[in-house]
Amino acid sequence: MSDKQIDLAVLDMAGTTVADDGLVEQAFEVAVTAAGVPAEGPEREAARKFVMDTMGQSKIWCFRTLLGDEDRAQLANSAFEAAYTDLALEAGVTPIPGAAEAISAMREAGIKVALTTGFSRDTQDNLLRALGWNDIADLTLAPSDAGRGRPYPDMVLTALLRLSIDAVDRVAVLGDTTSDIATGLAAGARIVAGTLTGAHNEEQLRAAGATHVVPSVVDFAALLLAERD
Repeated sequence: MSDKQIDLAVLDMAGTTVADDGLVEQAFEVAVTAAGVPAEGPEREAARKFVMDTMGQSKIWCFRTLLGDEDRAQLANSAFEAAYTDLALEAGVTPIPGAAEAISAMREAGIKVALTTGFSRDTQDNLLRALGWNDIADLTLAPSDAGRGRPYPDMVLTALLRLSIDAVDRVAVLGDTTSDIATGLAAGARIVAGTLTGAHNEEQLRAAGATHVVPSVVDFAALLLAERD
């Protein structure tokens, strides 16, 4: 077996394969308002900074950490999920240009594809339905499907196990946040790439330890396919 072959691509959704257009931040504003955070002032500003710093991580974890109270965290999480779904459907969910074709090209070449998210299973399913992507990937995972969300390795390793991949050095991870990079590195993936279509910039992604930074998922797919030639 080639030591260069990637057999599994684990791809984030919002900001990586799905255009976000600031919807996470908008839904977050609704959520922290519901949890009683003042609309202006230092508490709100600290909350806004926190959501940007932890972009890509499990949203319930974020609210638990930010608010320090389980009831408020659950309230905020419910408000976030509802607001994000409503905003996404109202705006019209769209893929990153070329994402569907890139995913298809990887699968046709024998690379299995898993789509992961920091959202709940219900929100992920709503996005997949809105995109018409119910069958686009070999596997879709939310944090609740794996145990813990990003930055832990659980979703990447769950994908590896469920899709019967032989080793972590046959896995490539792509995401738009430092949390995605941390997840891939913790899982031992050989390629842990950042994409410039989402929340964090090249400097942030490289500082987090990205092995590659690519303009989009299209370029990521080209990288993996080139290794199989």
